[in-house]
This record gives sequence, C-alpha cells and structure tokens, in this order.
Amino acid sequence: MGLFSRHKPKIKVQSTKKDGYSGWVKCTHCNEMIHANELEQNLHCCPKCNYHYRLSGAQRIELIADRGTFKELFTEYRSTDPLHFVDTEPYADRLKNAQKKTGRDEAIYVGTCAIDGKETALAVLDFSFMGGSMGSVVGEKLTLLIEHALAHELPLVIVSASGGARMQESALSLMQMAKTSAALAKLGEKGLPYLSVLTNPTTGGITASFASLGDVIIAEPDALIGFAGSRVVEQTIRQKLPPGAQRSEFLLEKGMIDCIVIRHQLKQKISQFLEFLTDNERAYREPVSGNVLYGQSLEKLPQKLKELMALANHSN
Repeated sequence: MGLFSRHKPKIKVQSTKKDGYSGWVKCTHCNEMIHANELEQNLHCCPKCNYHYRLSGAQRIELIADRGTFKELFTEYRSTDPLHFVDTEPYADRLKNAQKKTGRDEAIYVGTCAIDGKETALAVLDFSFMGGSMGSVVGEKLTLLIEHALAHELPLVIVSASGGARMQESALSLMQMAKTSAALAKLGEKGLPYLSVLTNPTTGGITASFASLGDVIIAEPDALIGFAGSRVVEQTIRQKLPPGAQRSEFLLEKGMIDCIVIRHQLKQKISQFLEFLTDNERAYREPVSGNVLYGQSLEKLPQKLKELMALANHSN
C-alpha cells in the first residue's frame, strides 16, 4: 500500500496576483514609467516630460486657494430634467450616476477664498462630473458668484475644464453662455478684474463664453482649447488644421491667450496678477471708461500695459 500511495505536493496555488498594482503607471504622453506617489507629489505633472494630468475640482482648489480659506456658496441649487431628455439613458439617471460617482451635486465649485491673503471669488469646473458640462445650474451658480463679486467688490478667478454646454438641457444650457457673459460685462464696467484659467480641456460653449472673456487669460501647457473638435472644423472649412492648432502654445502664438503657466507656478502667477490689477483702490470704486484702465489715467496707460505684458511673459 505504501509503495503505491502518493502524497499531493504542498504547493500553494495563488488565484490572484499578490501585487497586481504596485503603484507604477505609464505616462500617457512620454510612455515613461512613473510612480503614482511621485506623480501626486509633483502636482500630477509627469516628472519626465512635464505633461499636466487633469485635476479634480477639489485638487484645483487646494492648489490655488490658501489652505482652509475656501468657503463654498450657493450649494442649495440642483439640476432637474425639464425636457425629460433620453439618449442612451435618461438624463435623470445620468445625473444620479454622476452624483454618486463624484459625491458632488454639480460640475462646479463656487465660493470665496484667499489667494496669498487676497480675498477672491473663485469658481472651478470639475471635469469628472459629466465632463464639466455647463447646464442651467452651473450657469446660475457662476452668475450668482459674479454678482457676489460685484456686491463685495472682489476680483474673480474662474478655472475652466469642460466639454462645453450640456446637450441634455438643449437651449436651456446655451442660454447660460449669454447670461454669464452679461454678468461679466457688469463686472468689467465696475473695473473689477477677472482672471480666466484654461486647463485641459476647455471646449465648446465654455470657450465661446466666459472662458474667453478674462482680462487676463492664462492656460496650462499643452491644454486642448477650442470650440468644435478638429475633425468638425476640418470638415467645415475643408482644409487640414496646422499641427497643434487647438493647443495652448499655438493659441499663445496667435494671441488668443496671454500666457502659459506651469502648474507649480500657477498660484504665484495668479497672485501677481491680482496684486497688479487691484493695487489702486479707485479700480474698485470707479467704472472703467474710455480714458481709464483700472483707475489709471490715459497718460499712464502705455506703461501699465508694458508692465502687464512683462508680468505675463516673465518666466521664473
């Protein structure tokens, strides 16, 4: 019996890999391997090629606002489904799924904060919520923030990351383009500065409205910025777009944006612009007329513009 008996070898069979994810990721831009911890410590920028990965709304606020100073406003507003819109699934279900996935009610944060000690009205679009699309509630919250900035004489900073107007709300979402633009016009009449920060991507109705109306327009490197997609544009104009035509570097060359700022310097640059544009108390109290730029007389205008452009183009 002992001659023919056989004992099973004591070999452990592992059904799953022990370390299926070790923290290493491949950069989608340069294909180099980087560790997730290193990427996070580098503000989600690739340490090899400096490719800027997308940030969530909360991460963006943490980057720009002084720690613990952001106070969110107008949180009581919620999107509804007035058109009972259905594509591959009902719009009401899409909203519930986005809310469950992100833990947020909408695709925007609006509130006040301090940026290097300067009180500022801040809005941040969150791409993780339905592509940062602008529906009626996003437009309403943004307009309310602009009016809040007007009432309290605050400078305004808006950080855009969006696929454009929310198609599930049809014309109701398109109306937000006009509404936000009209509110910004009132802000400009009062001489209060507005800084627009464009991140990857900023497209559609966002680009066609408030994102392009900043007194100073800042973009992150290699950000996709445009109205329609490149294929749609090429089919419309029936010619090929030049390489990089909808990237921030190309748009800087053509004058659509004022400067490109790497993420590590973004807060510092915003703070510098705010300091520059609000150092004259008259800017908060006198409307901008044909002879005045933020409270400065016409004789000082050329020098002010030189200083502003120098500040925009300065690289540390």
